[in-house]
Amino acid sequence: MNTKAIVLFGHGARDARWREPFDRLASLWRAQHPNTLVEVAFLELMEPSLGQAIASQVATGVTEVVVVPVFFGQGGHLRNDFPALLSACQEKFPAVKLSATPAVGEDEAVLQAIIDFGGRAL
Repeated sequence: MNTKAIVLFGHGARDARWREPFDRLASLWRAQHPNTLVEVAFLELMEPSLGQAIASQVATGVTEVVVVPVFFGQGGHLRNDFPALLSACQEKFPAVKLSATPAVGEDEAVLQAIIDFGGRAL
């Protein structure tokens, strides 16, 4: 097992079906990167929380976690709430290297995939 792990971090919702794409994304990750632990985590309304997901990974011996915010853009949650949550996790797990990518919706390849998806509908 790799000592690095990924957390796919989403907003969360009241409807349990909202998490289904996150679970599919995690399954696809596992199929393509079987030696890297991946967890989903949510800001609110769903579990696990970011802290719970990181704690689960740390318990397996992970020493580095990259959080991937599965958000379309940098709204208030990512500018304000997320850094505070990540900082609290870093304080709780000082021996673990924590980092984060930009929101997935800010990546050119993701935007192109959305354009391609829309183009197939024409």
